[in-house]
Amino acid sequence: MDQLIERYLHYLRVEKNASPHTLRNYRSDLVQFRDFLIQHDAERTAKISGATPLKVRAFLGFLFQKGRKKTSVARKLAALRAFFKFLSREKLLRQDPSAVVSTPKLDKTLPRIMTEEEMNDFLDRVGQAADAGDWKIARDRAIFELLYASGLRVSELVHLDLGSVNLGENFVLVRGKGDRERIVPFGSKAKAAIEAYLPIRERILLDTRRGGSALILNARGGRLTPRSVDRLLKRYVSRYGPNIRVSPHSLRHAFASHLLAEGADLRAIQEMLGHKTLATTQKYTQVSIQDLIDVYDRTHPKA
Repeated sequence: MDQLIERYLHYLRVEKNASPHTLRNYRSDLVQFRDFLIQHDAERTAKISGATPLKVRAFLGFLFQKGRKKTSVARKLAALRAFFKFLSREKLLRQDPSAVVSTPKLDKTLPRIMTEEEMNDFLDRVGQAADAGDWKIARDRAIFELLYASGLRVSELVHLDLGSVNLGENFVLVRGKGDRERIVPFGSKAKAAIEAYLPIRERILLDTRRGGSALILNARGGRLTPRSVDRLLKRYVSRYGPNIRVSPHSLRHAFASHLLAEGADLRAIQEMLGHKTLATTQKYTQVSIQDLIDVYDRTHPKA
């Protein structure tokens, strides 16, 4: 089974352009299932033929006994389904054992995101701190402004090259999931933050004697990691923002929700986020009924 897992991970890396973070998660989930099969096999082996619907259900039960949350169990089941689907397509598995296994019913809770006022106040305070001359704050301001202005995934942001940013037309060329390219606009504040950061970027390259195409650099002249951006955002929000839990992904949620609240077309938001389906985009938005009524009153000709 190890060879099949490696074959699938190679497919994700080469064909789907999966991020290192995604590959680590899939490997962890599939190896955990493999270990479960070994523990419950008389010969202490993990054969794909042993992956029956009963074993898949037993694995989910084992996870719940270990105290795993429904979201974690659902994610692991999704990883198994994707793995089995790949094996079936490659004629390596006759039947998908997860097809008859139900996904745990998840509680419908939405993460708290910053309001438009909170977001503007947070970014303004970061901008004021950057004006004091600290190069790291200027770089970090560019990161946060661009994340909120464009709704990029953090993995897309850290993989942006300087040549992908068009400051004349205010857009970035993004290579997203599945190696799909899309053009995403950004506003004047993000443009100003990027322009203020670019001389700093050049100085970093000179000081480190490195040549690099990455837009966002660390102190050594290399690319920042998604985890580094997450840590930076949490640190800045604890200092300048509201008392809520945040992540780079929550800025993406805020981008979509605030656009929709102001009357943006949902399909345009879908295109900017790089979602394949409209249903996925709808999950990213947090707009109240009153917000929708206000948008209707402002925009509908017969309102």
